[in-house]
Amino acid sequence: MNFRKLLTVAILGATVASCGGARDISGSKEKQAELPTIGELAGPLANVQAKKLFGTKSSGTSQSSAAYGSYAKGCLAGGQQLAETGPTWQAMRLSRNRNWGHPELIDMLQNLSRFAAQQPGWNGIYVGDMSQPRGGPMLTGHRSHQMGLDADIWMLPPTSLNLSAKQRENISSISMRRAAGAYVNDSWTRSHHEIIKAAAKDPRVERIFVFPGAKVQMCDDEKGDRSYLRKIRPWYGHHYHFHVRLACPKGAQGCVNQTPPPAGDGCADARQWQANIINPPKPKPSTKPTTPAKPRRELVLADLPAQCKAVLDAK
Repeated sequence: MNFRKLLTVAILGATVASCGGARDISGSKEKQAELPTIGELAGPLANVQAKKLFGTKSSGTSQSSAAYGSYAKGCLAGGQQLAETGPTWQAMRLSRNRNWGHPELIDMLQNLSRFAAQQPGWNGIYVGDMSQPRGGPMLTGHRSHQMGLDADIWMLPPTSLNLSAKQRENISSISMRRAAGAYVNDSWTRSHHEIIKAAAKDPRVERIFVFPGAKVQMCDDEKGDRSYLRKIRPWYGHHYHFHVRLACPKGAQGCVNQTPPPAGDGCADARQWQANIINPPKPKPSTKPTTPAKPRRELVLADLPAQCKAVLDAK
């Protein structure tokens, strides 16, 4: 497809189902290294919103598998599609076409699903959003999930792994939170603890995001090895699902990891989150006039790493 036709597709592109208000959990205030960007190599597409280009791609590429860029500014070459249904998992919301990832992510999810199937009340896992076929910014929802190294796993214990495509569009996960996320509710079980713990113990996993009350509960309940708790980070939302993030694969070129989590189990930090929910700190008085925050600028193709142009053009 030539640039003129691709530009037309990019601007008119098809829409994708909403992500239900997903938040950016790309690392927040933690700085990440920057890679050379596409810049002038993108030609007439340089200033087209990247989500309108990557969001219209319905299939992955035949390239070798590689994650380029960072979690909130990157793309995925040679992505693999998680099978819609497996012995111990089902991919949800199939209309979004976001069940793609790096092979390491596919393998990790399948391993976790087999572990989950051994837990009381669980037959496996329901897998929510992963990445688009070629990664990159999404038309709706997440700002991260761009390199094929992120996946959302529903908190809802699967009782059936034979859901139809229509059922997977209409079924919803369940919330685990109480008191605005300061505590877990009665739906939380030891199986939730063990499944999240198993995910964190996978050496490929770099972080897991959950709501603060879940992290505090896990801190209170863990009586054995606590080292894995370091990877479990409290973050806004994440009470209908927990978010697993893999580190860049070993030897990967052009993939940028986040700054590692602080040393220790992170439980004191989680309890501070909890305290701030229960008793929100009073805002500091300011003598400066308040001005509305500027909307976050949408990423354009020129913002992405240089390798993403080849990913976009590849067959």
